[in-house]
Amino acid sequence: MALDELKAALPEYAKDLKLNLGSVIGNSDLPAQQLWGTVLACAIASRGARVLAELEPQAKAELSPAAYTAAKSAAAMMAMNNVYYRTLHLLSDKEYGTLRAGLRMNVLGNPGVDKVDYELWCLAVSAVNGCGQCLDSHEQVLRRAGVDRETVQAAIRIAAVVQAVGVTLEAEDRIQG
Repeated sequence: MALDELKAALPEYAKDLKLNLGSVIGNSDLPAQQLWGTVLACAIASRGARVLAELEPQAKAELSPAAYTAAKSAAAMMAMNNVYYRTLHLLSDKEYGTLRAGLRMNVLGNPGVDKVDYELWCLAVSAVNGCGQCLDSHEQVLRRAGVDRETVQAAIRIAAVVQAVGVTLEAEDRIQG
């Protein structure tokens, strides 16, 4: 199993990551589509080649073709949106926020899967990419849709652990290589 491969690849100093990886993915209470869509979107967002190589095949097996595509779409869309909206938030000239974005985002309106699932994946990727404005926006949509805080937290925990595993393994590859 990919999860076991990733845990085995982590160095001893990252023992907590091994345990957390097993916990947030292996013992998740999220439905399979929410779980594996979050895992895939975060693996892509982490930019960790080993993480993506290990987790993508299982995500593809667990997700419907539409959900698999939508999770990848969430990662792609948030890669753009997180840079754009994080920048607007960081600029001292707030007038930029009044300007039309002028970026195509049609997939947000029709992602091909349940809107709650897609929003959860977008939230998790926004956590990886550190965009507070996008985090707030997606969290508010999820909460208005009746999603509880524990579900939102589960997605954020997956994002944190997948990102940390990616960073750690990439560092180890560079140190050893």
